[in-house]
Amino acid sequence: MKSVSIHDAVGMVLCHDVTRIIPGRHKGPAFRKGHIITAQDVGPLLDMGKANVYVYDLSEGYIHEDDAATRIASAAAGPGLRLTSPAEGRVNLTASLNGLLKVDPAALRQINSVEDVVFTTLHSNLSVSCNQPVGGTRIIPLVTREENVCRVESICREHAPVIQVKALRSMQVGIVTTGSEVFHGRIEDKFGPVLRVKFAELGCPVLGQVFVSDDAAMTAHAIRKFIDEGAEMVAVTGGMSVDPDDRTPTAVQDTGARVVTYGAPVFPGAMFMLAYLKEIPIIGLPGCVMYHRTSIFDLIVPRILAGETLTREDFIDLGHGGFCAGCATCTYPRCGFGK
Repeated sequence: MKSVSIHDAVGMVLCHDVTRIIPGRHKGPAFRKGHIITAQDVGPLLDMGKANVYVYDLSEGYIHEDDAATRIASAAAGPGLRLTSPAEGRVNLTASLNGLLKVDPAALRQINSVEDVVFTTLHSNLSVSCNQPVGGTRIIPLVTREENVCRVESICREHAPVIQVKALRSMQVGIVTTGSEVFHGRIEDKFGPVLRVKFAELGCPVLGQVFVSDDAAMTAHAIRKFIDEGAEMVAVTGGMSVDPDDRTPTAVQDTGARVVTYGAPVFPGAMFMLAYLKEIPIIGLPGCVMYHRTSIFDLIVPRILAGETLTREDFIDLGHGGFCAGCATCTYPRCGFGK
C-alpha cells in the first residue's frame, strides 16, 4: 500500500473509501475500497479534494479481489452452475437447474488452505433448485499475489469439477407391495399413494403397482416382470424387517440381483435395501418411508436419479449425519440430516 498522486493512480486499487459530502443533501462513499481507479475518476476525485490516494499497485504481481474471485469460481465450477458478477469482492455460484449438488470436500479443503482464499459451499448430495445459491468464493484482502490464484486453478484442474449440479434423470418406476394382509384385502395399502407423490415430485412416472403375498417367489417374479416391461427402477415395500415372515430381502436376492446393502446407518431408514439387477436399481423400502416426511428415501433416490451407482462405502458414510432429529416442523433439506 502506498500514497500516490491521483494522476498516477489510474489502474491501481483504492485502499480506502472516498466520501462525497453535499451539505444538507448527501454524505456517503463515492468510491469504495477496492475500486480500480480509471481515467474518468480523476476529475471527480480532485473535486473531492483527493490529490493523493492510498492504493495497491497491481503491476507488482498482484490480482484484484474481483478478478481473483471470478477466476477461482470459474476454475472450480462444473456443469449445472452459473456465476454471479463480483460484488464487494465475492462471486456466488447458483444452480442453473433442479438437481443434485456434488462437492469434492478434499479439493475444497485444499483450496481453502491456499493463502488469502476462502471458498464455501452447501453440503454435497443436497437436492437443490434452479437459481438456488450453492456456494461462494472471495479473497480476504483487496488484492492477493497472482500465484495464489494460480495455485487454486491448479487444484481445480486436478480435481475437476470441484462443484457441480447433476441433473436428475426421469426414470420409470415399478412398485411391488408385499404383505399377505394387503394382498388379500384385509387392510388398505397406504404405501403406494405416498410413493406416487414422492416419485412425482422427482419427475419419475410410476409404471404401475402390483400386490403380492409374503411368498418370496411371487415377489421375485413381480420384480423381474417390471424390469422386463421396461422399469428403470423397482421399489419394493413391506416385509423389510428381520421377522421370520418378512421375506422381501430374500425375494430380492432370489431375482439374481447384486445386493449392495441390506441395512443402513440412517434413522429413519435402517432397514433399507439396495440391489442391482441388469444394472436396474431395486430399492427395498422400510415402513418408515411411509410415515416420516423425510427418510433414507430422500437421501438415496436423488443420487440414483443423478446417475450414481452407489456402493457399500456410500452407505457407511451416511452414519455421520444420518440421524434425523425429528423436528416438529421439518425443514429438510435445510437441516443436517444426511450431511
